[in-house]
Order: sequence, then structure tokens, then C-alpha cells
Amino acid sequence: MIRIEDIIEKVENNRPEPDIEVIRRAYMFSALHHRGQVRASGEPYLVHPLAVADILAEMRLDEVSVSTGLLHDVVEDTLVDLDTLRSYFGEEITHLVDGLTKIAHISNLSKERQQAENVRKMVLAMITDVRVVLIKLADRLHNMRTMQFLKPEKRARISQETLDIYAPIAHRLGMGKMRSELEDLAFQNIYPEEYKRLSKEVEARRPDLDAALEKITKTIEERLKENGVPFVEIQGRVKRLYSLWKKLKKQKITIDRVYDLIAARIITFDDKKNCYLALSVIHDTWTPVPERFKDWIAIPRDNLYQSLHTSVIGDGGQAFEVQIRTREMHQIAEEGVAAHWKYKEKKLGKQQEDESLDELRKTVEKLLLPLVETTNDNEDSEDFLESLKLDLYPKDVYAFTPMGKVIQLPRGSTPVDFAYAIHSEVGDTCTGAKINGRITTLKTEIQNGDVIEILTTANSKPSRDWLNHVVTAKARNRIRHWIADQQRAESIDIGRKLLEKEIDKFRVSPKKLINNDEEMKRIANEYGLSRPEDLLASIGYGKTFPRSVLGKFLGAEKFAELDPDKRKETRLESGMKAVKKFIGLGEDAIIVQGIDNLLTTRGRCCNPLRGEPIIGYISLGKGIVVHNKNCKNVKQLMVNRDRIVDVEWAKSERQEIQSVKILATTENRTGMLAGITNAIAEIKTGIRDARAKISKDDQGLIEVTVEVFDKKHLDRVVASIEQVPGVIAVERVNSN
Repeated sequence: MIRIEDIIEKVENNRPEPDIEVIRRAYMFSALHHRGQVRASGEPYLVHPLAVADILAEMRLDEVSVSTGLLHDVVEDTLVDLDTLRSYFGEEITHLVDGLTKIAHISNLSKERQQAENVRKMVLAMITDVRVVLIKLADRLHNMRTMQFLKPEKRARISQETLDIYAPIAHRLGMGKMRSELEDLAFQNIYPEEYKRLSKEVEARRPDLDAALEKITKTIEERLKENGVPFVEIQGRVKRLYSLWKKLKKQKITIDRVYDLIAARIITFDDKKNCYLALSVIHDTWTPVPERFKDWIAIPRDNLYQSLHTSVIGDGGQAFEVQIRTREMHQIAEEGVAAHWKYKEKKLGKQQEDESLDELRKTVEKLLLPLVETTNDNEDSEDFLESLKLDLYPKDVYAFTPMGKVIQLPRGSTPVDFAYAIHSEVGDTCTGAKINGRITTLKTEIQNGDVIEILTTANSKPSRDWLNHVVTAKARNRIRHWIADQQRAESIDIGRKLLEKEIDKFRVSPKKLINNDEEMKRIANEYGLSRPEDLLASIGYGKTFPRSVLGKFLGAEKFAELDPDKRKETRLESGMKAVKKFIGLGEDAIIVQGIDNLLTTRGRCCNPLRGEPIIGYISLGKGIVVHNKNCKNVKQLMVNRDRIVDVEWAKSERQEIQSVKILATTENRTGMLAGITNAIAEIKTGIRDARAKISKDDQGLIEVTVEVFDKKHLDRVVASIEQVPGVIAVERVNSN
């Protein structure tokens, strides 16, 4: 167990003349109020706040942050209230604890909504005082380090949230060391078998990798000394397991084909010219790999990161990466904004310290405010999280306006992203672009160093097709917002016409209903809508039936009296039920919440399996099309949120067989097809088709169509194939 004296010693070593008394009082207060509480491990709860405070002390944060680390759970987990805390520790610590408590305490919301609201609050709290999120990250890090005592499902859920939100936020703030540990711990808990397998594979290569690194670092040291380049140290490292796993999975390659499995890092003295001198020595010693050089010193990343990156071919054809940076750059790369708390030998005065904190706040605001701004037009939690996850990752494409202004964008960005990055109105009226003086399409992917001129037309409007090509949250949300507004207006018009047509069948005057605001509002309220326009839009989207609206207006007796084709409608309904029963959908397989008498079909693009999360989309003329929530087309469908309906799998004892196509990427050797089909047969699964071919990369591509009952069955099949020696990756293949 960490001792409070160890924490105090670290603070005293890292901070000039710290207020140690406040840390001691915070420790005594926390120990008193957490007394009797225990963690899942059975240890006293006090172990956790002590560990959080120790992490903050290691990060060289101020005594206020360390004290808050000791107190961060007292309001949430004990009977202490904010007024009591304020009377003991003052406003600053109370404000930080309050910020952390608000982030943690959200009830009566779905898990997804809770996550979205947590992150919203955290981002806003960070902008006010970055120490809130630094303490939250320290809290999450210790929880991740001690997760072995939790149930597997809870470990996986917390780890996934860490991977989705907390590790990327650490990266956004430039905290490379924190991000790395969070990612590796999350990887270990979410994919334990893959973690063990990859770890074993790396460890088997460890002696050769260590020998190669020792030779590389020794050569670099000798060559730098020969050329008079001053340096502090040369480091060697093997690629992190999570980062390695992502690359293997994304590129579908074996570990032998990873360029940067090993890397050397040169840390020079503080003049950045030493970095470029070291680079010239590296390129003079080994052959550089074309297009693998990045200069993050001349144009730093927006998370403050600065370094030179180059890949070279070493002895025996082995490729490796070299990173070159100064001591200060290295500190920022490891600690990001937390590096602010590393004070010089001379103590800052109170005024200078306040000014320094204000500068830090401005830096954090620049990094994080866009994450909040991109959600102004759309308050939906799913959209917010989707936008956040995208924008938390590094922006590493740098393009220029004709006037020389640098615009930073995510990799894969197009001229439309560039236009919206300049200004929303420029994006809305964009009609074309010139890249490096040549007219190009709006789908063209921007490359580093491109000079881009956006062509606009005053009356031009965004296009739905742009959603297939933009990658920035700002561009995507602006386009969605415009399309939603346009489609709502169109739906209101369509709804009015459909209602008028239905009214005409009953020989009722349209004015009696459509022009009667009070009556329309009454009926709208019965559907849970607030305005007549909402009711018309719902009809236009196909979510509300005009005949149902008319029934509410006329009343049951009058409706039955005027109904022109009641018997015909009854025959149609029975026919639809028969069709649904015949194809095994609708009432027998999928339940549509809130909508009756609609045919349901499964989207051909994803063909959802029983047990997978699903979502329904009202398609005019086709009933409800059911998609897997993770289907690539769902993002585009979500533009029309009024057409989205809740659907769920019906409880059924009948097992429904579906054909699913699986693609296995393998080593190119004989017997792979037989090995895979045998593995499938061993778990008593039917095979409808199997074929094999060789890819351009000299890898085997084996496509197998299997018969499965549900997602669990499919997972068993995939797991069985993954165990076959020589299999590199396995994925489900959906139709286009």
C-alpha cells in the first residue's frame, strides 16, 4: 500500500515550496470518511485515492491536484457534502471535486446516453480547468490497473469505454505515456486470448529484437559522436501490443511484415537544429524508406507533439523507425499538457503562476473546444459520441489556403472538409476545388502540403452524396443538419398531400381537419408530438398513417360509417401477415415497437443475425428495413431520424437458419482450405460453399458460406477458424 509520506516526498521533489499541510489534511479527511469501505479486491477503499494521488504526484501536478486526488470520491461515496468540503479545503479544491462528481453521477439514462453526457461534462470541465480531466485520467488508470477483481463483463465494458474515450482524450492532450498504458490494459481485458497469443508471439522474438535494438542504438551513438551531434540519450523500443494488434488487424499482415516493430529514439539537447543534424546522420548511415518521413517539428500536431519520424532499412533488410526530438519535445510527447507542471528551478510568483495557468487553459480550449462546437447543431448522444471518437484521434494532414494559411485535417479528408474547416458558409456553397492549381473533384483525398482553393456559388447547397466522402465531424454535422431541414420541409408537404388524399376518400372537407389548428394539435399530442407540422412530417416520413389520423378525427363510429374499403383493407392485412409468416420475418422474428401492420425485411447490406443489435428504417413502399446497428449504411440512414423505429428480436423457440459468408486471410500454403472446413465441421456447422484464391500480397483468401442460427453460433465459427494454424484474420462479409 502506498504511504502518504511517499506521495509527499514526490511532491516536495517536483514542486518548489509546496503547501504540504493541505495534502496531509486531505489524507486524514479521506481516511476518516472512507473508513470501513472496501474495494472489490477486499482492500481498504483508501488504497484507491492514495494510488490516484500518487499518479498525480508522479505527473508533477500541484498540491491542489494531489489533494483533490485524495478527496475525489468523498462526495460521491460518503456522506460528505460540498459545503462541508468547502469549509475544510476552500473553493478551489471543492470546485475540482464537484467537477469530478458531476461527471460520475448521472442516473435515469441509458448506458449510451450516460456515456455521452459524461463525456460532454468532462470536455466542458476540461476547458474550465484541465486538472479535472487529469485527475479523472489518473482515477481511470488506477481502476484499469486493478480490474482483475471485477466480473469479466464489467471489465470488458469499462475497458471498451477506456479505449473509446479516455485513451483518445489522453492522446488529444498529448499524454502519450498515459494513452499507451490505458490502451494496453484495455486490450488485455477486452481481447484476453488475442492479447495472450500476440504477447507470446512477441516474447518468442524478444531475444532477436533486443539484439537488433542494441546494435542499432550502439551504431547511432557512435555515428552521432563521430559527427559531433550533441545528444542526451538513445532509446530503443518494441512496438506496443495494442498498436501492433491494430496494425495486424487493419492491414491483414503477419508480424514479419510490420515496418516499425522496433524503433530507436534520439533525444538531443534543446536546440532543434540538433534534431535535423541527427536526421542527416541517420539517412547517411541507412537507406531511408520513401514517403515514410514526417516532420512534426516544423508543423507540430495540434496536441503539441513535436518530433521527426523516419523509417530506414537496416542490416539484413530489416526496416525500423527512428524518432528524433529534444528533451523538451520528449517531455511534452510523454506528458502533454501535464508537462506544464514541471517548474524551472526558480519558483514562479503567484501572478506569474496565474498567468501560466491561463495560458494552459487557452491551449486546452484550443484542443478541446471544437469537440463541443461540432455538436451544436445536433444534440443526439449517438452522433455526439461518433463525432467525438473521430475528432479525438490525430489530425495529420496539413494543407494550405492560397494565402498560405495552414489547415489541419484528419487523414482521408476531402476538399469539402477543407471548405467547412475554413467557414461553414464556404462549405455550404462549395461547388468545386482546385488542388495545386488544377481543378479536381470534391471526392479527392487531400495530401500533405496540398494548396487548395475552394470554388463557391452563391445559391449552391450541400449534397447528400458528400456524406460518403467527408470525415470531419463539423462537415458531417453541417451537411446532416441541412439535409434534415430540407427533408423535413419535403415530408411536411408529402404528409399534407397524403392526408388530403385520404380525407378525399372519405368525402370529408380537408379544411375541417388540416386547416383546423386546434384539432390537428390535439391529434398530434395523442401521438406524442407537439405541433401540427410534426404530425404532417410524421405522415410524410411514413411513420404515422393518414387513415389512423383520420380515425382519431372522425371517431370510431363515424369512421366505420364512412370507410370506403374496410373489407379490402382487412384482406390486405391478412395477406401481409401470411407473407411475413411465410418468409419467417415480422411477427415471428422481429418485433416493431409502436408500429402495426408493416412488413419487415432484413437489409441485404448487413443481413442481421438473431442476437445482433438491430435498428429499423421506414422505407416508403418497402415497409421496415431492419439493419445491424453496426452496418456501414446506418450512419447515412440516421440523417432521417424520423424514419428510425425501435425493433427487437422476438422470443421464439424455432431456430432459423441463415447463410453467412466468412472471409479468412491466411498464409499461402497447402492444406489451409481443408483445415478451415474441418474446423467448421467439428462444431457441427453446415457449409454451403467454400472457395480459395491467392491475393496480390501472396496471401490466401478463403471464402466460406456457413449455416448459422444466431450471432453466438457465428462467433463460435469465427473463433474456431481463428484457431487454425496459418490463419491471419477472419471477418464476416456482407453484400454491397
